[in-house]
Amino acid sequence: MPDGNEVSVVNGLTVKQVSELSGVSIRTLQYYDNIGLLTPSERTEAGYRLYGEEQLATLQEILLFRELEFPLKEIKAILGSPDHDREKALRQQVELLTLKKERLEGLIRLANDLRIAQGKNATSKNRAPEKNSARERKTTMDFTAFDKTKLEEYAKRAREEYSGTDAYKEYEIKSAGRTAETEAVLGEGLMAIFARFGKLLTDGTSGGSEGETPADPASPAAQELVRELQAFITEHFYTCTPEILAGLGKMYAADGEFKENIDRCGKGTSAFVSAAIDHFTQRSA
Repeated sequence: MPDGNEVSVVNGLTVKQVSELSGVSIRTLQYYDNIGLLTPSERTEAGYRLYGEEQLATLQEILLFRELEFPLKEIKAILGSPDHDREKALRQQVELLTLKKERLEGLIRLANDLRIAQGKNATSKNRAPEKNSARERKTTMDFTAFDKTKLEEYAKRAREEYSGTDAYKEYEIKSAGRTAETEAVLGEGLMAIFARFGKLLTDGTSGGSEGETPADPASPAAQELVRELQAFITEHFYTCTPEILAGLGKMYAADGEFKENIDRCGKGTSAFVSAAIDHFTQRSA
């Protein structure tokens, strides 16, 4: 369990360190990786997972959603959506947690009132029976603290807002019934496409052969990979329209977990993919 000690993440944290810091079991962290919910920033040559600050921030977001009883599949769809706004999500989580706190405080007050009433009954058990006071009768008849209506209504509105896009609904349909193994295979397929982008960049040519021009995101080879990426996302996740693809391109290049994961295919790969997508969508407009 977390002990409050500060841990340096400069060189990345092992899965054991993340487990100790967060209180999340090693097995759960490994499962999150397997289903593509929380991917390590890198793996050592020995195969050990390493997590950076961005992954820790994502884990905190996941845990907040879990605290609010969001299913893992729903959390994955939210975090992976091109429309995901972390700041907005955190604001909504604060609202939901505040409502949850108010409900818990009501339950605590009720439990204390019942305890006090029970104590009075215990001290007077040797005396002649008395009628319960008005407050005691009110306490025993009060079930308002158990009412979750307000919390559930807000949670429903939040879910509807998250799941309101056609892309999200389509993702839910296509991912229904998938196993963790299937999700892992799809994740590997997506990374394989990014790896080919990385090879174009690493080779320093548009096609990887000697004598060709330097790698250009507008080159036929790069544009063909963008088409392949768009088709892969459409087939397995949601219809990747030019607008959605453009949003993904910006997200891939922004600082964050997507950028870190794609750059595992070679330094600068995320920027190269983003530039290739930008050219593709500009041309399609």
